Amino acid sequence: MRISTLLVLALAAVPLCSGAQAPAPPAAAMPLLTSIGDDVRADELRATISKLVGFGTRHTLSDTQSNKRGIGAARRWAKSRFEEIGRQCHGCLQIETPEQSATGERIPKPAAIVDVLAIQRGTGEPERVIVISGHIDSRVRDVMDAKSDAPGADDDGSGTAAVLEAARVLSKHKFDATLVYAVLSGEEQGLYGGKLLAQYARDHHWRVEAALNNDIVGNTLGTNGIKDATHVRVFSEGTRSTETPEEATRRRYNGGEVDSPSRNLARFISGLADTYLKAFSVRMVYRTDRYSRGGDQVPMLAAGYPAVRFTEAIENYTREHEDVRIENGVHYGDVLDAVDFAYLAQVVRLNAITMAALAMAPAPPAQVKIEGAVSMDTTVSWSAVPNAASYRVSWRDTTAPFWSNSKLVGDATSLLLKDVNIDDWFFGVSSVSKDGYESPVEFPGAAGAFNVAPAVANEK
Repeated sequence: MRISTLLVLALAAVPLCSGAQAPAPPAAAMPLLTSIGDDVRADELRATISKLVGFGTRHTLSDTQSNKRGIGAARRWAKSRFEEIGRQCHGCLQIETPEQSATGERIPKPAAIVDVLAIQRGTGEPERVIVISGHIDSRVRDVMDAKSDAPGADDDGSGTAAVLEAARVLSKHKFDATLVYAVLSGEEQGLYGGKLLAQYARDHHWRVEAALNNDIVGNTLGTNGIKDATHVRVFSEGTRSTETPEEATRRRYNGGEVDSPSRNLARFISGLADTYLKAFSVRMVYRTDRYSRGGDQVPMLAAGYPAVRFTEAIENYTREHEDVRIENGVHYGDVLDAVDFAYLAQVVRLNAITMAALAMAPAPPAQVKIEGAVSMDTTVSWSAVPNAASYRVSWRDTTAPFWSNSKLVGDATSLLLKDVNIDDWFFGVSSVSKDGYESPVEFPGAAGAFNVAPAVANEK
């Protein structure tokens, strides 16, 4: 049984002992998060993807002047949709369109990379930022073909729809932290939109606590004919992309290979799925992305920000990066009728609930440390963070995938765990608000730190 990542203050702590212990009970559902999940609508997602498909192609090198076809028209429509949502929330969204010129292996002549961002400022700690992203550009088999129809319904119309629907739902509420809804360009040509987003975050001194990248999240029928509508994969890096050689040496010796902030963010998301979604759960994948493939979470990780990738449980490769055609009875092409909108709605619910849960909770604790060498006991300590009414110390067997034991400790900033030997367990600490919203667990030291200085531009 998995420990939930959101626990009300009234939950009793498990007893302390050196042997195996029963996991904490699952979280009580927060009414706000339940309401947010209920507000996600499949028909809104269908309308968005239908509109995107209607632009013919959204290739990064396609027409930017037409109002009916090409990447320019698609980006301007996404901006207008954010503006419409912003009017409905009385101006709660600040719309930005950062732009840069790029050339590269897949961009032989300078082309404008434009991201469309909607920023919902936090009411308490606006410097804390939670990001959801999806890329609006599309392609066919020839990555340089900017003329042919490239519907991009699933890759990544589904991710763009997730971003816009999250904005529609979450903009109705106020949150302590800032929420950023990011529609990115240039992904298929080399993750340019993700790089631009990471640079924008650095330039504006965002303290990015989580970046949720949604890329290919709307299909349920695999190339092999197997259907899976009950899981979503969440990919997370094992060790921080910005780890220094000295940090790597300490991590190799003391552990932390599976406890990066991104990995503990994935555990947090999994716990929310178990609490709030019926017949739908997370398959955590211990990789930064699919094998030999990538997405816009990678530049965010390279900048030092915790980030994960959401991708459907089972992919259909005849629908991705293919010309629209029928060949030997097989339908190729990323077309609208291959999207399962009820499934996509579940993925969006999980994203929206995650963003709200993170934004309502305090930041993860700072400077988590453990001590206890040559002792039967372990001392866990940390620095206080704003708006935390309590802290939870968690520990698990070193081979366990989820946190299994925990103790709520009030507003203290250290805990002595009697008869819990430091050699045998992994430890972490989470922050809890006065109304019971809980942060992801932070693992001790640099290996697990959520709040680190962003890496310099163009790193990796």
